[in-house]
Amino acid sequence: MQFIDLATQQKRIRKQLDERIGKVLDHGQYILGPEIREFEEKMAACVNMPFAVSVASGTDALLMPLLAENVGPGDAVFTSTFTFIATAGAIALTQATPVFVDIDSDTFNIDPGKLEAAIQRTIAQNKLTPKGIIPVDLFGQPADYQAIQAIADRHRLFVLEDAAQSFGASQNGKKAGALASMSGTSFFPAKPLGCYGDGGMIFTDSKKMHEQLLSIRVHGQGADKYTNVRVGINGRMDSLQAAVLLAKLEIFPEEIELRQEVAGRYDRLLAGTVKTPKILMENVSAWAQYSVLHPRRDEAIQKLRENGIPTAIYYPIPLHLQAAFADLGYRAGDFPIAEGIAKEIFSLPMHPYLEKADQEKIAALLAGRK
Repeated sequence: MQFIDLATQQKRIRKQLDERIGKVLDHGQYILGPEIREFEEKMAACVNMPFAVSVASGTDALLMPLLAENVGPGDAVFTSTFTFIATAGAIALTQATPVFVDIDSDTFNIDPGKLEAAIQRTIAQNKLTPKGIIPVDLFGQPADYQAIQAIADRHRLFVLEDAAQSFGASQNGKKAGALASMSGTSFFPAKPLGCYGDGGMIFTDSKKMHEQLLSIRVHGQGADKYTNVRVGINGRMDSLQAAVLLAKLEIFPEEIELRQEVAGRYDRLLAGTVKTPKILMENVSAWAQYSVLHPRRDEAIQKLRENGIPTAIYYPIPLHLQAAFADLGYRAGDFPIAEGIAKEIFSLPMHPYLEKADQEKIAALLAGRK
């Protein structure tokens, strides 16, 4: 059994992949070729945002908007402690300070009430200038953007949606990637829409931001690549990855529907055995992962492993306890919800092609029926 089945997906679209990749090999424009513009236009249309900028990775998709917002030393950017390090790492790369916030126990997303408290505390300490918020759409479910945006507006902060795991999701009918004025997503191979390498996309509703991002993406270029108006990065996606993603995009809506079916089966089969994910009524998840809570996690994982079923733990150590952020002075106990969940959470195989029989086997093992 595969944790994520890319091979079955590839068989479905191998002809389209070969044709798309072949065109890149024929024209030889491996960097910023015509596939890049086609992919950006289709992605902007997918989320109904005016502008989309393809980039080299999901990390660049977070870093570049921060650079465009002139985030730097002395600034505070608020984010969840329960996510992959790239979210806070992008903040740290600008030399700003990530300020961590605990999560909601049901959705695992940033808790708006605790976010407000963290901002108020930072203002009272008067050591950092609150600059922005990066909510994370964890495991594919959007964060509470209505509450978060209200908080941001009160404090005059920007909101950068970390949609690395949520492309294909929606909230109140609005697509992930368009739930804030700017967002970044990832096309790492394991993501719901993944390439065959690294890649990412930034969405924005601002023409000025779009122009800044295009410059930052190519070393801060001005009129041409040898005229530099700012310090930027090498953040370009290559044409081959865009070709792969264009082929995958053709079946992506169907795959999102299949993910809903797989998640729904898990919900029914696992009810009463483990704590299953809670998706809020206004949300449709992209189901990047299907993560459950079990008080005897290690025993459950071992039993599954013995029966050939892979699992993963996202995330065993919250960011405030990572050595990379030790200088920020956080301690165990600072964020009890995230710390408690980190001890019980694990993810089951999740992909559009997961067979019902495999899910039934997983459920039976977790329930002790096998």
